[in-house]
Amino acid sequence: MLNQTSVTEFLLLGVTDIQELQPFLFVVFLTIYFVIVAGNGAILMIVISDPRLHSPMYFFLGNLSCLDICYSTVTLPKMLENFLSTHKAISFVGCLSQLHFFHFLGSTEAMLLAVMALDRFVAICKPLRYSVIMNHQCCTQMASTVWVIGFFYALLHSIMTSHLNFCGSNQIHHFFCDIKPLLELACGNTDLNQWLLNIVTGTIAMGPFFLTLLSYFYIITYLIFKTHSCSMLHRALSTCASHFMVVILLYAPVLFTYIRPTSGSSMDQDRVIAIMYTVVTPVLNPLIYTLRNKDMKRALIRAIRRKL
Repeated sequence: MLNQTSVTEFLLLGVTDIQELQPFLFVVFLTIYFVIVAGNGAILMIVISDPRLHSPMYFFLGNLSCLDICYSTVTLPKMLENFLSTHKAISFVGCLSQLHFFHFLGSTEAMLLAVMALDRFVAICKPLRYSVIMNHQCCTQMASTVWVIGFFYALLHSIMTSHLNFCGSNQIHHFFCDIKPLLELACGNTDLNQWLLNIVTGTIAMGPFFLTLLSYFYIITYLIFKTHSCSMLHRALSTCASHFMVVILLYAPVLFTYIRPTSGSSMDQDRVIAIMYTVVTPVLNPLIYTLRNKDMKRALIRAIRRKL
């Protein structure tokens, strides 16, 4: 019988064990965090303040920017603190809170991207009924639904993880509290937790992903068979290109991390992949949406001129 002890805190080993790199990485990730907050904050403020952007597409984009700010704030401040600290501890309650909000915001973003793909499908394939189908009430209900589902999905993982027993090492080989590293430290049977991770998380990730692919399949099929103008085809596809880039940047590393069997995973590999969807995706989203979107660029220029 294992001698089970009550763990009060965990030690986050961080991105790297090389002490000489810590100050440099602190500067790099602090800069990235500033860009994430400033870039997504600018999009959010422009979408709210500019009446020309009060449409379903930009309503969902505003939600995405808000999610990216919150999502990166769950992990990056603690990572930055640990770069400068010798005692990289996080309390048991703090660890569960970080796990909850990480999966709450991450799953909400995954589902929101599917909703945004559905919005593009209606806009391109049913343009005459777009304003009727995607009315303000419908958009608000869809956005609220993905936030609520994401919250309860994360709550399920938080409750299940809180009931695990931890003994032996309390060192988490990651830069934040995630389910897979915690299951590595747990004592006793974790089959149910592993099943939830594979099945429920797989459904939350794969469901929106396939819905997004289905939406784009119908969009491309519709444009090829219904649109005979190459310029119109190019224009319609270009409006979807930025969204599709964000989808690939988020889903590819997430599916690789959580759908893969635990036995075949490496903690070092997981940490590198996690940086992709916790840091790289939120920092690239503002660049992708502003550089590829003429309306956003015009709105940004108008906002800058008003300030000047």
